[in-house]
Amino acid sequence: MSGEVVKWLDNLIADVDGVGYKRKSERRIRMDVASDTLPTLLELLRGRASYVHLSAITCVDWIKDDEFELVYHLWSYESNNLVSVHTRIPRSPGVYVSVFDIYTPAAFFERDINEMFGLYFEGSPDMDKFILTEWDGPPPMRKDFDAEGWVHRKFNFQDDHPDWLKELEEEGGGVAIRPEEVRLKLQAARRAAEDEK
Repeated sequence: MSGEVVKWLDNLIADVDGVGYKRKSERRIRMDVASDTLPTLLELLRGRASYVHLSAITCVDWIKDDEFELVYHLWSYESNNLVSVHTRIPRSPGVYVSVFDIYTPAAFFERDINEMFGLYFEGSPDMDKFILTEWDGPPPMRKDFDAEGWVHRKFNFQDDHPDWLKELEEEGGGVAIRPEEVRLKLQAARRAAEDEK
């Protein structure tokens, strides 16, 4: 990373309270900022540091911390490097401010995060579903979403055990252990491991 980038970064961070940063590589910088100051930092990065391209906004569900982590990936064509700005917000109520007014493409990423994680962005122009339009379950990317349980509640499965499968099992083939049995054994092992901690 050039000395110029380090210099403007130091000057920029001096204008925003509570920003931490570290160089991840020659062309990557990580910044951590409190959620209430993130929009200010993004405005400064765009306006004073030429990070004009919002590549993505990603979300991580830290269920044990009861938080979502939002990561804003910004690219500068002038300095040819990427800044990833990280912030955390509470899972409940699951509401944050849109940065659509700073980066127009944010609307697409915010809409996706809303659909997959249930995180609502105030001020975003469109929070309607666009991938899971027929979906009536909880947000599927949350770590507390039980996919198998939801499928069993949603669909009326019938155990199909045709004669050809019975014959195959009698000969030693087919499914030796049913998936439900494997799942129950794994859950019991996880509980035992947690109890040991």
